[in-house]
Amino acid sequence: MTHSPLVVGVDAGATSTRVSIHTLDGTRVGYARAGAGNPSAHGLARAVAAIGAALEEALGSLDGSRVVASLAGVAGKVDELAPELARIWAGHGVPGGPEVAGDVAIAYVAGSPEPCGSLLLSGTGAVAARIVGHQQDVIADGLGWLLGDEGSGFWIGRAAAKAVVAALDRAEPEGLLATLVLDHFLGAERGPSPRQSADRLVRLAQADHMRLAALAAPVSQAATAGDPVALAIARRAAGHLVTTVRRVHVSGPVVLAGSVLTSEGPVRRAVRELLAGETVTTARDAAGAAAWLAARPLLPEDRARDLHPRFTAAP
Repeated sequence: MTHSPLVVGVDAGATSTRVSIHTLDGTRVGYARAGAGNPSAHGLARAVAAIGAALEEALGSLDGSRVVASLAGVAGKVDELAPELARIWAGHGVPGGPEVAGDVAIAYVAGSPEPCGSLLLSGTGAVAARIVGHQQDVIADGLGWLLGDEGSGFWIGRAAAKAVVAALDRAEPEGLLATLVLDHFLGAERGPSPRQSADRLVRLAQADHMRLAALAAPVSQAATAGDPVALAIARRAAGHLVTTVRRVHVSGPVVLAGSVLTSEGPVRRAVRELLAGETVTTARDAAGAAAWLAARPLLPEDRARDLHPRFTAAP
């Protein structure tokens, strides 16, 4: 074990970066988290620094020369990233930089070893993709918060905020969803009238629109408690997501990924109900999935399939 070969997997996203290091039998020997690693969203320098920090921590006292393969799944990847990561890898004694891929295929592999199937992801954004040979083939939605991402956390949060400000504008009684949304934005500092609370909520949302995505959790809470407005939003979100994945799905499993669909809640339940008859699985650790993809060419096909659960298990 001391001198056994190692593989490195990277999952770099807009919120955080994870690096997982495994032996070829799937044993995890290093794992670390760092900041955002999306170069398109946060700039190349910040992304490289985050990935480098996670690699350094995950390696710890491990000998970098033992690494025989690496794969980095990166949201918002750019061409300039690969040579920068090769430089970081070399600085840790790793022979050869990582293969750099997009994060969509990695998210699918986190939920299935099957070479062909579909990914349905809903987190802050939402996207569906057909996967062929462990690679992205056809994609649907993923068009961003302003013009797309239907059924995403942002979409859910915006729908909730719209419903609440409309109810406040009509001076309707405050239901559970409205209470949770107002608590999120205003806390105890409510306006002296419902209309003034609505105006303040609008101003805060316009000043920092990404705060809307954080409302996905309160919507789930309210829907679970039976709030009719929240339940309707959850059902609409699930309908949008399933419509999107059906545009690309042909055969194989449908892997659910992203916080909205990997967390138990009304949207996940409704999506699974709408996908009745399909094989539906849930993504696990994406950094481990990237390590599995790196190791896969070095293993017999049956052995790689058997080891998939070990690589993708939660750290």
